[in-house]
Amino acid sequence: MPTYNKLVRDRIPEIIERTGATFNTTILSETDYIKELKKKCYEELDEYAAADNDKDAVEELADLLELMYALAKVHGVDFYEIEKVRQEKAEKRGGFQERIFLIDTE
Repeated sequence: MPTYNKLVRDRIPEIIERTGATFNTTILSETDYIKELKKKCYEELDEYAAADNDKDAVEELADLLELMYALAKVHGVDFYEIEKVRQEKAEKRGGFQERIFLIDTE
């Protein structure tokens, strides 16, 4: 039996069950849940970085966005609050659309 030891989406046990396979799961404490969400962000970010086409990149971005929704909830805000903070930062410091790469300063 393969060992995964990782946070999975809510419907994964149901999907595994439909295949007839057996599995073991546990419900994480709040502290462990946050830790695993953070680890999952790195996993999905690595998968995004490794994507070699737009379709795969978009799939991984969607996974990252799902994690952002979960993390926002953990921190007691909804995604609209995250978006509000993003917009405020964009107004003050800009976004990343102009592709500016800072070499150095004196």
